[in-house]
Amino acid sequence: ASLLALPLHAEPLAFGLFGDTPYNHWERENLPDLIAEMDHEKLAFTVHDGDIKSGSSVCSDEALKDILEVFRQSATPLIYVPGDNEWTDCHRISNGSYDPLERLEKLREWYFPDDMTLGRRPFKLERQSADPTFARYRENVRWKAGGALFVGLNIPGSDNNFNGGKRSGGPVAEFTGRSAANRAWLAQAFAMARTGKLAGIMIVIQANPDFEAANAGEPKPGYRDFLSQLREETQAYAGQVVLVHGDTHRHRIDQPMEDPTTKATVKNFTRVETMGSPFFGWVRATVDAADPQVFRFAPRFWRKP
Repeated sequence: ASLLALPLHAEPLAFGLFGDTPYNHWERENLPDLIAEMDHEKLAFTVHDGDIKSGSSVCSDEALKDILEVFRQSATPLIYVPGDNEWTDCHRISNGSYDPLERLEKLREWYFPDDMTLGRRPFKLERQSADPTFARYRENVRWKAGGALFVGLNIPGSDNNFNGGKRSGGPVAEFTGRSAANRAWLAQAFAMARTGKLAGIMIVIQANPDFEAANAGEPKPGYRDFLSQLREETQAYAGQVVLVHGDTHRHRIDQPMEDPTTKATVKNFTRVETMGSPFFGWVRATVDAADPQVFRFAPRFWRKP
């Protein structure tokens, strides 16, 4: 499939990463200004890696549509990856006791109605829903830019909905179906990056998949298969791999992936965690296929009043 997104020649470009916001009134009030700051930087696109509300606020239609309207006003093309606070955790009494799967369907209907990004100057994305086998998974996307491939996957916090909102008893059917879709999408992405001889691949998810637990030989059940696939694909790829996530609200750029046999750090893998509430800001990133690192990152924290 051809990717008719941004110019395919590998000109270096800048983009923005943010997530886990807005969680409170102050962040909601300042969100348009944060987006305007990113717009001012002439970025190629921005990516919100999930959690458009706090874990204890109501998952109402109004709440979901409110942030959608803010995203639509972005002058920069905006890609949104779903987080646990807007679907997997909506069964909580504090969230209004919604059915998480019903909320996810609403997110798909409202945030991903077509093949375009959000924002006032959208460009075309490739959605997994174009494949009849995975027609439901409209949120899984990919696009090429700056000589790299970008991939969005629906892998949220709360252990990736492994137990379906209960304390145990997983894997539930929703998790199993979505994991099969994610697995296929990630495999295709690495295959495209290899055959296209792309310099790098960036994968964006919401969840912190807990590399530390996996490195200790005790991966969380909701992330075990994803992490092993990600490691195998990364080790079989000559370029640079970046995983961007939110979820634990601790901005960091590190190399947490280990080979399970040798315990050596996997050198072509980097993790970037975006800042999250109560920290407010975004990460300015660049992609340059001619740079050995391919991707570079600079945090932009906002000062709170």
